[in-house]
Amino acid sequence: MRQEKQRLKTTLMRATAALFLAATLAAASAEAETREFPSKKATLIVETLATGLNQPWSVEALPDGAYLVSEKGGTLRLVRGHQISAPISGVPEVATTGQGGLLDIALAPDFATSRILYLTYSARGDGGSGTALAKAKLSADGTRLEDTTRLFLMSRLTPRGQHFGSRIAVAEDGSLFFGIGDRGEGERAQDPRDHAGAILHINPDGSPHADNPFLGTTAGLAEIWSKGHRNPQGLTIDPKDGTLLSAEHGARGGDEINNPQPGRNYGWPLVSFGRHYSGAEFDLGSAAKGYEPPLYYWDPSIAPGAIAVYRGAMFPEWDGNLIVGALKYQLVARLERDESGAIISEERLFDGELGRIRDVVVAPDGALLLLTDDPQGSLLRVSRATATD
Repeated sequence: MRQEKQRLKTTLMRATAALFLAATLAAASAEAETREFPSKKATLIVETLATGLNQPWSVEALPDGAYLVSEKGGTLRLVRGHQISAPISGVPEVATTGQGGLLDIALAPDFATSRILYLTYSARGDGGSGTALAKAKLSADGTRLEDTTRLFLMSRLTPRGQHFGSRIAVAEDGSLFFGIGDRGEGERAQDPRDHAGAILHINPDGSPHADNPFLGTTAGLAEIWSKGHRNPQGLTIDPKDGTLLSAEHGARGGDEINNPQPGRNYGWPLVSFGRHYSGAEFDLGSAAKGYEPPLYYWDPSIAPGAIAVYRGAMFPEWDGNLIVGALKYQLVARLERDESGAIISEERLFDGELGRIRDVVVAPDGALLLLTDDPQGSLLRVSRATATD
């Protein structure tokens, strides 16, 4: 009996050691994994910073070198030194339905001192769910959100599970632009008294911004900036000149990049360069008076999940380029612009090599940060290969 117990003890010790070794090797592999890719302007190195993230949706680089990542299921985590933290507490209650969940993260301009950040997410209410935006303070030790306050919940909730948007773009004055899709009910994108299918603009306290076109009128909701958007999952502001840019999902074709202007209508569901899923053409075709044309479109659709303007030191030849992450085609599109801002060429990077690209961010050092949309998603860093003799 004593020998049998000893054998069992030895077996358990060996199994534990093997598991520990496997975990250590896996962690080391994740830390060490880099891949090299050619491109037109530079050789690119892709490094895995973390893996095992559950459908990550958004990433922000923090001043101390850590990364803050949202997971669609409702968790917020820190990534530091290739290690993923336990869930950060204090996150708003999230309605994880369909395409909904915990969505974008944006840091306040003074985050380094205030620790203030903003989150978009799907929230439950009377009639179903809808896109909401909250403000919170990240604790000094990064383990919890404090003073979490909902600033906005869209009008008219629905049980439908699609097209919540919703990226946040923080303007120079600290105000917030963010997008909401049509929630699968296309006609709502043409109703100025409905938040669906719109770019919204609010102050940091949740009040409508003074520049909004319907503020002080009965013609539309005060938070609305522009209408006619199908599902704007990408939104950014060019740090050089303040230009607002969106990347939007079409139906069968017709993915768009737009420059949303106050009070303008971007056509959905009446105008598109694509077709309906049924194959039918749009009522007004690809262009019509009173509806703004896109700056650029894709047909067939690439499913753009995020957009950034490159203004960094690592790739000076990319200055002013638009960087768009794609879900369906699993690529990063680099779009060159001329002096007028018109898009003149496209290069497709990592085509099918990295997975579905959910987010793309320009890091403080000029590297690109990418998130892959997967139950075992990854945080990736794209840098320039070091020149060798």
